[in-house]
Amino acid sequence: MTVTRFAPSPTGLLHIGNVRTALHNWMLARKDGGRFLLRIDDTDTARSREDYVAAIRADLDWLGLRPDGEVRQSERFDLYEREFARLVAAGRVYRCYESAQELELKRKVQLGRGLPPIYDRAALALGEADHAAKAAAGEMPHWRFLLDRDAAIAWDDGIRGAQRFDAAQMSDPVVRRADGSWLYMLPSVIDDIDMGITQVLRGEDHVSNTATQLQMFTALGAEPPRFAHEALLTGSEGKLSKRLGSLGMAELREQGIEPEAVIALLARLGTSDPVDPALRPMELAAALDLTRFGRAPARFDEAELQRVNAAVIHRLSHDEVAARLPDGMGAAAWQAIRPNLSTVGEAAEWWAVVRGPVAAPVMNSEDHEYLKIAANVFEQIDWDLPEARNESWKFLTANLKETTGRKGKALFLPLRLALTGREHGPDMAALLPLIGRDEALARLAGVRAAA
Repeated sequence: MTVTRFAPSPTGLLHIGNVRTALHNWMLARKDGGRFLLRIDDTDTARSREDYVAAIRADLDWLGLRPDGEVRQSERFDLYEREFARLVAAGRVYRCYESAQELELKRKVQLGRGLPPIYDRAALALGEADHAAKAAAGEMPHWRFLLDRDAAIAWDDGIRGAQRFDAAQMSDPVVRRADGSWLYMLPSVIDDIDMGITQVLRGEDHVSNTATQLQMFTALGAEPPRFAHEALLTGSEGKLSKRLGSLGMAELREQGIEPEAVIALLARLGTSDPVDPALRPMELAAALDLTRFGRAPARFDEAELQRVNAAVIHRLSHDEVAARLPDGMGAAAWQAIRPNLSTVGEAAEWWAVVRGPVAAPVMNSEDHEYLKIAANVFEQIDWDLPEARNESWKFLTANLKETTGRKGKALFLPLRLALTGREHGPDMAALLPLIGRDEALARLAGVRAAA
């Protein structure tokens, strides 16, 4: 069974890049009937906040990416301690004492000598007496994972293909701080083992982390999951913008963006597959193919999201949006107005046009006289007959074309302006029966002539 995970830190709100990662992991799991798990990486107790945890859950729920299980790292410290003790006993983690300033000086010396700026493992030369002396002096160690520099690090990445790293050119990573708190690398591996994660899909900024973590899996006697690293998002201006890095789901909701639009766009962003607003999330998951992901940065454009959102809305049924529509706006009104909407919230504006009142426009003398004729023609329609009512616009315009000789814009625009107060909008054939006979007559008769 495929088991994936999404592991956000609750130190801020989810942004569009986080959501893309969550979505692709959800899709991987759903494609194979597997499990999608949420792991809250809240080991940073100083910066983690419960309101961010709640917001992460709410955002995933809004998007329909509901996890099959959830764990929190802050509740798993006993597990980390046990596995850490195993690594200590096996000699795969070791104590170090250098300050940040000392490490920076070492790096500069190495670079000056033309050497790779990696940790020199000086702490491995310390004996127990040295450690005891440092402890007596109040110095607390941080801990590094001891890489096997003789072992080849290689894997077949699900997106990037064959990957190879030289452990001899890598620094032993710090896995635990002097205050006992954990860095990301080791707890993540321990969790992946314990949670039975079979597939890790994350951003390409984690590629070097994967190289290190593969040795951690081996040190803990576990088979590593499959790894895939997708290209990061960039903005429409061609680089990762501060705006994009902070674009959250709450903001998109305020803009009237539908969750289906977010899913439709992000599911295919960075792949060779076209964005298709007609596909449902499970259909997108079934068609997921990591080999179709590109290596180039994936470009996110808010204008494209708006276009996809409009396409999604134009497919929504009345039942799907009824709770968000103005009182009294039924299925016929939704069908009439829907093609002109970019957000569901705009329906209220058009419903107000239907219900009225509409400000009476000022027309030139020719159009004013034309609308008087239109009112007389309109009065001939037997509104009690459904077929006549539903064909009222066709009847009105056909008769006016014959009696006045008008056509095109001269025929239609004055009528639209009088009946809606606008030059553009929904199909008048669908809108006019909604406006109703008496209100339509009042609007046609209420047009003012220019002085």
